[in-house]
Amino acid sequence: MAQKVRDVMTSPPVTVSADTTLREVAQTMRDTDIGTVVVTRNGDVLGVVTDRDMVVRAFAEDGAAGSQRVEDICSSELVTVTPDTDADDAVQLMRRHAVRRLPVVDGNRPVGVVSIGDLAVDRDRKSALADISAAPPNT
Repeated sequence: MAQKVRDVMTSPPVTVSADTTLREVAQTMRDTDIGTVVVTRNGDVLGVVTDRDMVVRAFAEDGAAGSQRVEDICSSELVTVTPDTDADDAVQLMRRHAVRRLPVVDGNRPVGVVSIGDLAVDRDRKSALADISAAPPNT
């Protein structure tokens, strides 16, 4: 039987509402030691924002970006999967759309995130990507 996304995803996802300021998102990322959050509106997935998105789309353009709302810079054209999606299919979606993380949804409600690192650790614990993904973060 093929492995499902539910077996490798990180759950629950860290979420922020669309009207959260970038400063608050950055603080959430720092406090939870992650680089990606799911952006929601009324509990439904609206988009995803990464620490890189914040730097490239906001801070590099606007020195006062900390007060900008996350909905203004998040990626909203999303590729999502469900917990029952085959892990192999998730890998193919990542390749096809050149993304490293996929929000996992039930309906349009976020229930997790699956990353290329999650899949690497699951597939080949001895690979370089798995070692990097499983290592404690630099502080």
